[in-house]
Amino acid sequence: MALDVTPLHRNLRARITFLGLEAEDLFAILGIAVVMNIFGRFLNREMFGLPMNMVLQYFVPLLSVPALMAFKYGKPRGYLMDWLLYHTKPHVYSALEPDRILRKDYIKD
Repeated sequence: MALDVTPLHRNLRARITFLGLEAEDLFAILGIAVVMNIFGRFLNREMFGLPMNMVLQYFVPLLSVPALMAFKYGKPRGYLMDWLLYHTKPHVYSALEPDRILRKDYIKD
């Protein structure tokens, strides 16, 4: 009786990227495109003979790709999501921590 063998992919930690950006980054660029399309519809103007929503929807995300690549250069995986969560969540401060600035002198004269 033959033994059935199933291939197992062992490279689970592989970083999947497209143009140097992770999947979360591409979702962020897609979100920027949606927001720019909605914002462009309120303007009712034209630029280069094209409606403003098309210009903003395509050119702003295209320009944000190199900016995001430069922002993430040398940063660890998932940096954009961690950065966004850090700036959107409230910071917790403890009342039990000692002051960093001394209020009284250590040595009395």
